[in-house]
Amino acid sequence: MTIFQILTAELPAIILTLKLSLITCFFLFLIGTPLALLLAYKKNKFNTFLESIFTLPLVLPSTVIGFYLLVFFNPDTILGKFFILLTGEQLAFTFKGLVLASIIYSLPFWIQPLQNSIEKVDKRLIQACTNMGSSKLSIFFEILLPMCKKGFLTSFILSFAHTIGEFGIVLMVGGNIDGQTRVLSISIYDNVEQLSYQNAHVLSLFLILFSTFVLFVIYFINNKNAIGLKS
Repeated sequence: MTIFQILTAELPAIILTLKLSLITCFFLFLIGTPLALLLAYKKNKFNTFLESIFTLPLVLPSTVIGFYLLVFFNPDTILGKFFILLTGEQLAFTFKGLVLASIIYSLPFWIQPLQNSIEKVDKRLIQACTNMGSSKLSIFFEILLPMCKKGFLTSFILSFAHTIGEFGIVLMVGGNIDGQTRVLSISIYDNVEQLSYQNAHVLSLFLILFSTFVLFVIYFINNKNAIGLKS
């Protein structure tokens, strides 16, 4: 098979992976942004505890997180029943379950770059806007969003790329259902199991090139920002 034929055959998995990554980033913007603001501006012992909790996905094996998601969101539990009420489906072996798992697993990749970017904004500027009667919403859209656009972009790129490369938690929560939960990383694993090394090579190379491009964009943004500060 040619590279084009292999990529065409795996197109449903590629599309599903991109869909999962985009939806995850959308919810991370809604959930992770307020958390980044909270951690950037509220410095206390409780927030130190929160930072530790939100950073856990960086150090815990993804299979551990996936296992406890399956336990806590079992259809017989309160969280499981609430999830079914909210989405109409159970967590395990569903795309909506993959979205929740991806949000939790990629949360630190959204929060940390954005938190660092927000902390660099002069707090006196925020205080001056508050004293002049500006609402928190207007401060966010008129001050923080423009000044932290590189932080938002970095958070988006890292979270997007991290979601694309997920394996353990995706396998634990979603399994390998074609057209529903079979994402690109699972497809590579499946091809290796079937000894289809050519397919696995092509898909792996696709991910390597994509990841390299993502890292290039991040470093380009950071270096450009550093040069701008020096000038």
